[in-house]
Amino acid sequence: MSDQVERYQILGHKEALTRTHHYPVACKELSLILREAYNKLPKNLQSLIFQDTLSALKLLPQMWTNNAVSAAHLLVQSAEATLPKQKKNIATKEFKLAMVASKRRGKAHRMQECHIELPQDVLVDIFSLLDTRSLVSASLVSRSWNAAACNNHLWQSLYATIFASDNNSSKAKNLPDGRRGEDNNSVDWREAFKRAHIDNSSKRLTTSRGYCLYCDMIVWLDGLKCGSGKCGPQPKMQSVVPKSSEQVVEYLLDGSSSMISSDSDSDLDDCFDEWYIPKLWAHPLNQYRPG
Repeated sequence: MSDQVERYQILGHKEALTRTHHYPVACKELSLILREAYNKLPKNLQSLIFQDTLSALKLLPQMWTNNAVSAAHLLVQSAEATLPKQKKNIATKEFKLAMVASKRRGKAHRMQECHIELPQDVLVDIFSLLDTRSLVSASLVSRSWNAAACNNHLWQSLYATIFASDNNSSKAKNLPDGRRGEDNNSVDWREAFKRAHIDNSSKRLTTSRGYCLYCDMIVWLDGLKCGSGKCGPQPKMQSVVPKSSEQVVEYLLDGSSSMISSDSDSDLDDCFDEWYIPKLWAHPLNQYRPG
């Protein structure tokens, strides 16, 4: 097995494509690989990339999101620009079939949709498993989900995980004005998180890729932490260095040893200004209720 094939398998696109929150990023990386690296890679690796491209298109109907559709469209454009005629035609046909299936499934889902709502305490328990971006996205689904996703204890837990110091996780560094020293229950932790998020650069908090210093490889991130399951508890967020899709392609081609260095903001701009990164903040739905 060549080094490039081994590095490609480490990137884990096949598994990431089955996860809704990683699907758009995996499609973008495959798109970049097709455009910038495909013709430089050995035939056996080209075959693997083509198979993953087809898998991505076949999985599109299961994703149900506009981000997923946009990502798949970008992927098929790269396939049309790069692949030989026969493979290009196969990929284009697969995309058209996926779009038809996606529309049919969406229509069937709307017709069968029920309006039974889970209790708030159950929703809060479920949302406690989400990362920041997913939690904010969930808050836009309905008023019930918005109320659960804005639960103060959820945001306090997220704040303690990401921003508070290891020695004193209950003391916030970016509390709203006038809140320092007050009881934790009286603090608006969502607002505190928002301020700390802005201070610490939102780009670094929405990445799906990073270089894990414990695993010594590029990994998919879950809740801003290494998602490989190989490195055990991580006491510090600094164990993962955020990486852009372009750097992932660089790693595939060259096995760059610069992976462990921190990125400057300019290195990450292209990665996080793309269409598939949703805005992290939105007004709570209850602000729009008529008076």
